[in-house]
Amino acid sequence: MTEYIYAMAPLIGGWCADLALGDPSSLPHPIVWFGKAIAWGEHHLNHGSHRRLKGALMAVLLILTVFALTWALCYYLALWCWQVSVVVQALLVFYSLAGTTLIREVRQVFLALDRSLDEGRRQVARIVGRDTQQLTAHEVRTAALETLAENLSDGVIAPLFWWALLGVPGMMAYKMVNTLDSMIGYRTERYKAFGCVAAHIDDVANYLPARLTAVLMVLVAGRPRLLSFVWHYGRCHASPNSGYPEAALAGTLDCRFGGPHYYFGEVFDKPYIGTNPRPLSTDDMRKAVAVNRRTEVMMVLIVLAAAAGRVACGCFFIL
Repeated sequence: MTEYIYAMAPLIGGWCADLALGDPSSLPHPIVWFGKAIAWGEHHLNHGSHRRLKGALMAVLLILTVFALTWALCYYLALWCWQVSVVVQALLVFYSLAGTTLIREVRQVFLALDRSLDEGRRQVARIVGRDTQQLTAHEVRTAALETLAENLSDGVIAPLFWWALLGVPGMMAYKMVNTLDSMIGYRTERYKAFGCVAAHIDDVANYLPARLTAVLMVLVAGRPRLLSFVWHYGRCHASPNSGYPEAALAGTLDCRFGGPHYYFGEVFDKPYIGTNPRPLSTDDMRKAVAVNRRTEVMMVLIVLAAAAGRVACGCFFIL
């Protein structure tokens, strides 16, 4: 019985906390600490020669450090008091999932856009990396929904995937991988050498989760025939992973994502995903949110079933 509780409780508790609360803005957040560590390293290392090597060493060291520290914390807490370990792991799961906050932010973009284009631009700038000052209303809505699909993979499905494989330490290490990519994984003059390896690590870490996200999305939408659409357009994206969940949502909504975007003043011409350039609406956002939530629930059930199977087979161990 203890093994079942130890296997299931952290995920169930952390996920329920995310559903109820979203990211706690008033509490210290591990991702903020990750960001500070990355910023410090980038400031001190991203200059001179051998930038690619220095960026690679920084990325690998940070990822391994997060995994090792989380493993040690969970392991030694379990030796002392397994109930306390469960609570701490649930808290870390809570911090690692971003489903509720993501949906909340996307909804706020559409509400802000209803008030004015400038408000919509400012609101979408909170959740996208591209320059937003010149976006049209349609481009603001498109950016928000692209982010909703992409971050369903990065912020929900991938953390759950790595929890299933490597427990809470794997989930936290993945969050460091994702934070590295979001901060230095750009093909700009400043980051293209220093952040190259971090971006490739992120590509590998998200390879299976991104495709799993797309499959689950079309299944919960009741549109399994869209899989061929997803495989076709998912490969068209500049990213080896982001295109798959974006294609799943574009197919579900019968719309078009992609096109040219500006990042740090530089234009990146991304291929289009989908063929219908129709205007997007608040109803599309509601439909996309519903698909996101159902996909999240299905993934949690799959992961819990896998954990239960491991316990039943005696394969569960403390990571």
